[in-house]
Amino acid sequence: QVQLVESGGGLVQAGGSLRLSCQASGPFFSTYAMGWFRQAPGKEREFVATITRRGGSTNYTDSVKGRFTVSRDNAKNMVSLQMNSLKPEDTAVYYCAATKYSITHKQNLYDYWGQGTQVTVSS
Repeated sequence: QVQLVESGGGLVQAGGSLRLSCQASGPFFSTYAMGWFRQAPGKEREFVATITRRGGSTNYTDSVKGRFTVSRDNAKNMVSLQMNSLKPEDTAVYYCAATKYSITHKQNLYDYWGQGTQVTVSS
């Protein structure tokens, strides 16, 4: 069982930056690929970024490429999402998730989810 707790959300002006963190507890964190997803008001939850077990490979949705960076520290059981050049359309609740599969954007393949952290970007 893996428990995930996100932090780092908040209110930021357009063009600003935030760094989200996801602290994992439970064994074998390094055996899970990790993902970030988000859900904006009135919309379905969508894929944002994912990173492989050792952090050697990442993947992003097109709308955040060049602005967001996902990373992980397996020694600290933590995955992070650095978000730069934020836009109002990035406003959403952000979730981290863990999967036993390899790097994937498919939500149904993720086994564990955090409770989410709110990111609000004002124009």
